[in-house]
Amino acid sequence: MDDPNHVRNNVLMTSEHGNERADVFVGGRWRPGAAGEFDVLDPATGGIVSRVSDGTEADGVAAVDAAVAAFPGWAATAPRARSELLRRTFELMLRDREQLAALISAENGKALADARGEVAYAAEFFRWFAEEAVRTGGDFGPAPAGGTRTVVTRKPVGVAALVTPWNFPAAMATRKLGPALAAGCTTVLKPASETPLTTLAITRLLVEAGLPDGVVNVVPTKRSSPLVSAWLADPRVRKISFTGSTEVGRVLLKQAADRVVNTSMELGGNAPFVITADADLDVAVEAAMLAKFRGGGQACTAANRFYVHEDVAGAFTDRFGAEVEKLSVGAAVEGHEIGPLISARAVEEVSSLVDRAVLAGATIAHQASVPEGGGFYFAPTVLTNVAPDAEIIRSEIFGPVAPLVTWTDEAHLLRMVNDTEMGLAAYVVAGELGRAMRLAERIDAGMVGINRGLVSDPSAPFGGMKQSGLGREGARAGLEEFLETQYFTIDWRD
Repeated sequence: MDDPNHVRNNVLMTSEHGNERADVFVGGRWRPGAAGEFDVLDPATGGIVSRVSDGTEADGVAAVDAAVAAFPGWAATAPRARSELLRRTFELMLRDREQLAALISAENGKALADARGEVAYAAEFFRWFAEEAVRTGGDFGPAPAGGTRTVVTRKPVGVAALVTPWNFPAAMATRKLGPALAAGCTTVLKPASETPLTTLAITRLLVEAGLPDGVVNVVPTKRSSPLVSAWLADPRVRKISFTGSTEVGRVLLKQAADRVVNTSMELGGNAPFVITADADLDVAVEAAMLAKFRGGGQACTAANRFYVHEDVAGAFTDRFGAEVEKLSVGAAVEGHEIGPLISARAVEEVSSLVDRAVLAGATIAHQASVPEGGGFYFAPTVLTNVAPDAEIIRSEIFGPVAPLVTWTDEAHLLRMVNDTEMGLAAYVVAGELGRAMRLAERIDAGMVGINRGLVSDPSAPFGGMKQSGLGREGARAGLEEFLETQYFTIDWRD
């Protein structure tokens, strides 16, 4: 896979059924979208990867119709049968890991190594929830007052609307589909218009694994707001699970409130990365490179602002900067570590943030080189002399830029770290574990990586505090997001 043209020409995963990978999928059938087609672009070149059917509200209603019709049968399907479907799909994803990775790279721009990692991570959600599907749980016991017994059980919420982002097109789909299907819900899914092909490819694998008609329905569209609003207004839709910006999440929460729809929201982040005076700098640099530059910094969990103790600031900056300068940036071929940003607009936004930071006094201390010519590239950059209240510190950068702030006082550090409306992820690197734990427990974040630059794991509850979202994905908690609790009180007489 070292020829970019070879990658782009072999990622569409066309099957014997023709163009189904680019159509709307409703009720077990592939069909053209009512609004024609839209282009999916290759961020590495700006060229067209594929054209995809453009769904409308009418397609969305048809998807809900299919999900409603399929729900009684799927909810009544034995948990073991639902489990085996997910397990088979996990195995099919591993079988097709190279094609899926190439597909992610083609529509998202992600480096092949990152894309392969995403495929493995995404597939693991199907395996994890295959194992959880048979353990929905319950309870039984006598009432304290005597005379009755209480039986507690769980049942699927119902039809679930799933809305996924472009930055992890495989993992965000499986992280929602896995628990929804395990719980017995049927689904309508809208993938991001920038990256719909990966979701459609995974849908084909679910079908190959034996997915019943109507259980999963996928509607790609360029007009996300009308489609999702139509789903939220439909009384048959009982659940929405959304991953995206806090701004859009607020809008959807207001709409969901009109019908009191069950909601899960994984929203924006502004992750701090704290390095203490006693930190092992080898560990700090390795963790920082992973936390900042995985996916080109286009992740809600990405380290967004670095707080380095002044005693080690110079040494860390030199070593970290040297690693950044060595990063190989380019199209998704072997050897390149960082790909392009998702769009020209993304490049403009990150460039503008950096330009304003420099005007405010920041220094570009280290920078990698980017390829000449087309593509949506931004050079991985380290900024020093950044003020603690700088705009770039308070903004979610969503790009390969690392602004460094120095600190000396722990109490002041924690005030800076928690001075944000976001609370998704954080990172702490410290030599003494007790110090790291003390800091981590005082950070307002749903997930904290300690001496490592990765917080995501299918077996762990992914989610944030404050305006970074509601609910959790992954782990046992992820399954519970798609279940309702019901109890029976039983008259128990001799």
